[in-house]
Amino acid sequence: MTTVHAVPNSSGTEAPKLKAPANAADCHIHIYDPRYAPAVERPAHATVADYRLLQQRIGVSRVVIVTPRNYGIDNSVTLAAIAELGIDNARGVAVVRPEITERELKKLHDGGIRGLRFTVGSPKTAVTSIDMIEPLARRIAEFGWHVQLNMEPDQVVDSAGMLRRLPTPVVFDHLGKLGLAGLEHPSYAVIRELIDTRRAWVKISGAYLNTKVGPPAYPEATPVAQAFVKAAPERAVWGSDWPHPTPKIPPDDAVLFDLLSEWAPDEATREQILVLNPEALYGFGKTA
Repeated sequence: MTTVHAVPNSSGTEAPKLKAPANAADCHIHIYDPRYAPAVERPAHATVADYRLLQQRIGVSRVVIVTPRNYGIDNSVTLAAIAELGIDNARGVAVVRPEITERELKKLHDGGIRGLRFTVGSPKTAVTSIDMIEPLARRIAEFGWHVQLNMEPDQVVDSAGMLRRLPTPVVFDHLGKLGLAGLEHPSYAVIRELIDTRRAWVKISGAYLNTKVGPPAYPEATPVAQAFVKAAPERAVWGSDWPHPTPKIPPDDAVLFDLLSEWAPDEATREQILVLNPEALYGFGKTA
């Protein structure tokens, strides 16, 4: 009998064909909890309890929660979710501005935060800006955190000098947003330089943000993911991006997870991406 997994903000109900290894990590999700202001109409039903249903469906046990921009610089919802899931299996990426105090940074660290995210593609909706990245990176370096960048490819190129100077690791969101720009875009060379010198990581996630054709193949995203995995499998992590706040129709998370079979065809590489790399980047306990 086939088990049915109905998950809010996720199409389909079947489990993936690919079996997740023990201690596999989903390194990019958001929590939207009505207990915290501002309330959002969409995505609805995106609490910890809802996410646990996705964990059951795709077989991951560790998670990295990223504060979504609608909460501004209030990371309460992320800290609460980490506490609810348990810090042994949950970490977070916060959004802050330079006026944050050292005491507040320490509180975030104690609560499981391991990085700061900068979503800077659209100045109209951005909570932070590119000029905040370097000053904040210098302040969080002592905690061993990283900076996570949701930047347009042209912005990556324009910021290359600054990115090379950062005293922290850099994590590029969603394939560096190269699915539509292509590997010929000069930002790929910038990201590869940082990866090759072990200064950066890439999230092989957000296939539906990197395609015009769409599911199930997401053909524009696949060559980008394959290029990053082939170049440096030890510098890639995977994320579902649940609850998928951008598309009007949520993707099928089983289909997204099964893309790993094409992006990283051998089992050892998938275990590195899903287990070993998140342990190194986010400080999860080492798998025996």
